[in-house]
Amino acid sequence: MKKSAFIILFLVLQCNSALLWAQTEPEEIKLDADQFQELFYESLLQKGIENYDKAITALDKANKIKPNDATVYFELGKNYLALKDYKNAYNFFESASKIDPKNKWFWIGMYDVSYETKNFTQGIATITKLIEFDPKYKEDLTSLYMGTNQYEKALALIQELNETIGKTDRRELYKSQILSEGKFQNIEITNLVALIAKNPQEEANYISLMFLYSKNNEEEKAFETVKKLEKAIPDSEWAQVSLFKNYLDTNDAPKAIKSMNVVLGSAKIDSKIKHRILNEFLIFTEKNPQYEADLEKAVGYFENDKLVDVAKEIGTFFQVKKQWSQAIKYYEKSLNSRTTDTVETNLLLLQAHTELKQFDRVSIKALEAIETFPTQPQFYFYAGLANNQLKQFKKAKDQLEMGMDYVVDNRELEINFNIQLGEAYNGLGDFKKKDLFFSKASQLLKEKKQ
Repeated sequence: MKKSAFIILFLVLQCNSALLWAQTEPEEIKLDADQFQELFYESLLQKGIENYDKAITALDKANKIKPNDATVYFELGKNYLALKDYKNAYNFFESASKIDPKNKWFWIGMYDVSYETKNFTQGIATITKLIEFDPKYKEDLTSLYMGTNQYEKALALIQELNETIGKTDRRELYKSQILSEGKFQNIEITNLVALIAKNPQEEANYISLMFLYSKNNEEEKAFETVKKLEKAIPDSEWAQVSLFKNYLDTNDAPKAIKSMNVVLGSAKIDSKIKHRILNEFLIFTEKNPQYEADLEKAVGYFENDKLVDVAKEIGTFFQVKKQWSQAIKYYEKSLNSRTTDTVETNLLLLQAHTELKQFDRVSIKALEAIETFPTQPQFYFYAGLANNQLKQFKKAKDQLEMGMDYVVDNRELEINFNIQLGEAYNGLGDFKKKDLFFSKASQLLKEKKQ
């Protein structure tokens, strides 16, 4: 293949040189042509075995025989590029392009130098010329605009390419990077509104617009966009967001639940919108407890949510309202689905059982928590409290004394420990120690008030 290319180059060189040699003696012409070809072939041979200096020497001699030859300049450029002599490489590629500006390979050589030297501004000028040969170079231009922080130009070009040849992961990444800077979001919003008007059947544009509105906390505009989507594409999963709200507002619970389950089960819909829908259904369920089973099912969609412990949040919602049984149900769901960061959930669960005076459950749950978190004093406190209430005073005393060692800089907890220890010793009939611990608790309370 390479040999064929060499032959073609020699034929081109001979044709280009015919006029220049017209007035030279035939023997001299033959001698120069032979010598030029030998030197040129020698340069290709030396370049092939990576002797770039020798290749350049041969090309310099060939250039003296036949000055200003575009092919010789191009080969000089390639050899200097291999030697990382970027200045000479660029100059020779540029000289070749001035002689034959329609040869794209000369421009590619210039672009290669710009890329190697990370001279993005120079690269933009070159790639703009290459786009005239092949529009595919617009992809490279996008990257160059990003490299020179020309985000408006990059965004416009990304939008053009998305419309003409479709999206790519790289361009979507660039777009996200640009839109992370708020000042460009209005440009994109305007563009998306125009795209929706132009092609109302393209669901992706509605979704992108809703995402931007949601990111800017413009929830009303996000839901207005959902309504437009619903009208344009009624079977869209995103359209169910709007339908859910409408059904809920008209107290059509069965249809609202159906739409909610579609939304919560969708991989396309943003988690912020899912959480909002769940919160709205939670409030609805509080007033309509007959749909609690549907609420439990809805919470199940969030079991793998790494950012928000939805079951715990709902448990807290019920606990604030002193609906302890409901709170317990969701705390247990949370603990069953998570293995880390459960200290707070366990404490909330123990408090809810305590409020319901379910001290046998408090004792069991506290001991289970101690096995997992042996240095957390609050769990020892709940174990002691529960066993005091169950009249298991020896167990209460042992657990409270063990837990007291882990109480550090927590006056409130220290007071409670002393009160429960006083209760334990009272139950054991050791009134001297009972008075001692009640006295400590009283002193700590006084200090706290000061």
